Amino acid sequence: MVTFDPNRPDFTPYGLTCVRWTPSPMRRPDHHNEIELNFLTAGHVTYLLGGRVVRISANELAVFWASIPHQITEFDPETRYFAATIPLAWFLQCRFPERFVQPLLRGEIISENVARRVRQDSDLFAQWEGDLADADEDDRRLVMLEMEARLRRLLKSLPETAATNTGRGAKSRNRNSPLHCGELNKVEQMACMIAQRYTEQLTVAEIGKCVGLHPNYAMGIFKKAFGTTLIDYLTRHRVSHAQRLLATTDEKIVEIALSSGFNSLSRFNEAFRRICGCTPRAYRIEHPYVSQN
Repeated sequence: MVTFDPNRPDFTPYGLTCVRWTPSPMRRPDHHNEIELNFLTAGHVTYLLGGRVVRISANELAVFWASIPHQITEFDPETRYFAATIPLAWFLQCRFPERFVQPLLRGEIISENVARRVRQDSDLFAQWEGDLADADEDDRRLVMLEMEARLRRLLKSLPETAATNTGRGAKSRNRNSPLHCGELNKVEQMACMIAQRYTEQLTVAEIGKCVGLHPNYAMGIFKKAFGTTLIDYLTRHRVSHAQRLLATTDEKIVEIALSSGFNSLSRFNEAFRRICGCTPRAYRIEHPYVSQN
C-alpha cells in the first residue's frame, strides 16, 4: 500500500495511476494536476480541500481535481481505499458534460454512494491497479477507457439539476468542434502554470507567452476547454488559497489577501464575496480552526 510522502516535490505529476492508499496525517497539502478518484471500501477520511472540510465514507466513490490543494486531517485507522489519478488533458478529451466538469474545475467534490455495486467497483479498481503496475500503452488506453466508462456511470447517478450554468453560451461552446490534442496540451500547461504560480502577479500575456501562444488565442482555447476565463480561473485559485489560510491560521486578513496573490484588500474582498457568497471575516467565523500539524 502507498502513503503520502511529505518530501514529495510540490506539483509533481502522478500520471495515470491506481493504487491502494493508506491514509496518514499530512503535514502539508498535496497538489498535482490530475483528476483524482477515491474509492473507500472501509472507514472514512476527512480532507481539507481548498478551504472546505470534506468527509468521504466507506462505500463511496469521490472525484475531485487535485490541482486544488488537499490534505487529510482525520481518518479512521481501519480505512481502506483506492486512489486513482487521471491526467487533466486525458480527462478533458473525454468531453464530459459541463454539469460534471465545471464543478470539478471550481474545486468541488462529486461523489456517489456505491453500496449496491461495491463488489464490482472493488474488482474494477483492483484490475486497474494490476494493469497499471507494469502497463504498456495498450493497457493504459484500456484502463483509461474503463475509467471514462465508470465516470459516465457516476454521471448518470447525478441529478440533472446538479449543473453549472448551461445557458446559451454553454450550449454554443458544446456545438463547437473539440480541441485537438496539441491545444489540450497547451490548456493543461496553462492550468499547471496557474496552479503553481497563482500567488504571483500573473497576466494573460505572460501566461500565453510561457506556452508559446498569442494571449487572445490562449484565452480562447482555455475558455473552450474550461468554460471559464483565464482570469476567473486564476482568481478562484487565489480565493481557494485564502480559504485554506482563513481556516487553518490566525493570520490577519490583509496578510492573507496579499499572500494569496491579490494586490489590494478591496480586490480580495470583492473576489471572495463573489465566489464564496460571504466576506473573508464571516468565512473565518463559520469555519473553525483546522490544525495542519
